[in-house]
Amino acid sequence: MKTLLRENVGEALVGLVVVALAAWFVLFAWNRTGGGARAGATRVVAMFPNAAGVDVGTDVRVAGLKVGTVAEQHLDSQTYQVAVTLAIDPAVKVPNDSSAAITSEGLLGGTFIALLPGGSETPLKTGDTIIDTQGATDLMGMIGQFVNGTGKSEDLPPNGEAAPGAAQP
Repeated sequence: MKTLLRENVGEALVGLVVVALAAWFVLFAWNRTGGGARAGATRVVAMFPNAAGVDVGTDVRVAGLKVGTVAEQHLDSQTYQVAVTLAIDPAVKVPNDSSAAITSEGLLGGTFIALLPGGSETPLKTGDTIIDTQGATDLMGMIGQFVNGTGKSEDLPPNGEAAPGAAQP
């Protein structure tokens, strides 16, 4: 056995490196998808009318810095809004009158939830609900409106009244 190990030391080292990289990747994937949410995180629910692009593991940011992740999401059967559970770092004291918005880093960037702090002295605590939210913007719909020219009021003068002799709707 010792001679076999001596002859294949290079192959054994390469195998060890491959196993170490595989373990690192599994740990990275577990943390990135929300499986490794911090113990003791402040878990609050935000109700969104449209949560397109948000998945478990999506970043939660304040002023552009990551302060948490999306832990889970489900459809509320009463309001038909998406209830998104946010796991926020307990060291970050977000005011309880804060609002949340789903936004993106640009046209090709990733989606994240931006928390906009309010002015309250009382921080959010586990079990609280953020009601003041803004859902995801439908960029394809907006581009379609721009390309098709819908939503324009070319027939109306700047004051909004119909021009004399123009057909009334």
